[in-house]
Amino acid sequence: MEYAENILGTIGNTPMVKMNALVKEVPCLVLAKYETFNPGNSVKDRMALQMIEDAEAAGALKPGGTIIEGTSGNTGMGLALAAIIKGYKMICVISDKQSKEKMDILRAVGSQVIVCPTNVEPDDPRSYYSTSKRLAEETPNSWYVNQYDNPSNCKAHFNSTGPEIWEQTAGKVTHFIVGVGTGGTISGVGSYLKMKNPNVKIWGIDTYGSVFKKYKETGIFDENEVYPYITEGIGEDILPLNVNFSVIDGFTKVTDKDAAVYTRRLAKEEGMFLGNSAGAAIKGLLQLNEQGKFHKDDVIVILYHDHGSRYVGKMFNDDWMRERGFLDEEIKVAEDLIKNHIDKPLITVKTEELVSHAIERMKHYKISQIPVEDTSGIVGSVDEADLFRAYMENQDIAETPIKEVMGKPYPVVNRKASVASVSKLITKENNAVLVDLGDGKHHIITKHDIISAI
Repeated sequence: MEYAENILGTIGNTPMVKMNALVKEVPCLVLAKYETFNPGNSVKDRMALQMIEDAEAAGALKPGGTIIEGTSGNTGMGLALAAIIKGYKMICVISDKQSKEKMDILRAVGSQVIVCPTNVEPDDPRSYYSTSKRLAEETPNSWYVNQYDNPSNCKAHFNSTGPEIWEQTAGKVTHFIVGVGTGGTISGVGSYLKMKNPNVKIWGIDTYGSVFKKYKETGIFDENEVYPYITEGIGEDILPLNVNFSVIDGFTKVTDKDAAVYTRRLAKEEGMFLGNSAGAAIKGLLQLNEQGKFHKDDVIVILYHDHGSRYVGKMFNDDWMRERGFLDEEIKVAEDLIKNHIDKPLITVKTEELVSHAIERMKHYKISQIPVEDTSGIVGSVDEADLFRAYMENQDIAETPIKEVMGKPYPVVNRKASVASVSKLITKENNAVLVDLGDGKHHIITKHDIISAI
């Protein structure tokens, strides 16, 4: 009989899969190291177990203890599985930009999840770095993992992932490509592969808003490079000790949009249901190919970190993609601009209603412009900026009928009017346009709709 003693025995020995549809323009063999086959569905299972076992051996993690870590979700999952088997408690500190699925999965495996704001400095007490450190200091019999600086992170990949890639390619690998976050995977695998063959090229995938690429190229930690980004699992606003820049030959940066779009393309064109960093990785590979980095006899190995199930509410959700302008839809005419909310009723206010009613409606529906109507149809409009100015002049205006403060009606266009013609009607004096849907029905196009379509 063949079986593992527990779930931890299934970590590693993940398959290598040939890429096809998305790499037709790449002149050589491209193989994907498919890490979602690990029990926690990510590459982080490897280093999570290694860090725990090394901490146990060093006496830093004691029986019945509490494991505490700041994580983007995947490391937390690997640590949580090991904690279950080994009898530890688990506290995961996670940033609010991570997907709800990741948070729910961590709770499902018994972890306590603490969510921190993303858009704060690393040394801000509210950041997930600072919060995890503080909890470790306050919690008796606890161990702070610190995957960013913990050498066991790199060790896991030097001992397992690197050798697997070397053996699975029969030593023919020439390039290794992977997204970089804590640095453990790229540095551990890169060190092993370069030990076996110093000519192997190691390429890191970075994201805009992260410091890695510029630091590698200039040695400068540029705080102006640091700003919020959407891509999950890669990039940093710090320099983790696990990022061994001497092993990395270079970085290429991938935009949030490209990472999201290619995450979806991997699923639809390769049948690979993977996470956000995989989309960044394959787009990065294609960018390197455009730069002439690969030749016909090369063997490229690209590592995919985690599973698409953690991003169903994000990259795999059309509404989420559309809200961020990541969904490339053809916008030609007026009705294209409103198709995302055409099912919602047009919010209006009557001429005899009070200004307070219009203000309340704006707040409730989170809108800035409202058409004004009477029994004959649309006769005027109110805008939040106009109401604000009027209120500053007369604070009793809240009880004034709308007809006394309303402006001109918004221009009305046919549903097939071109986007260009609609855009020309949006001016400083006029913030919206009405679309005639027929049968006396109208819908509204605002500046926001125009900007979202750009």
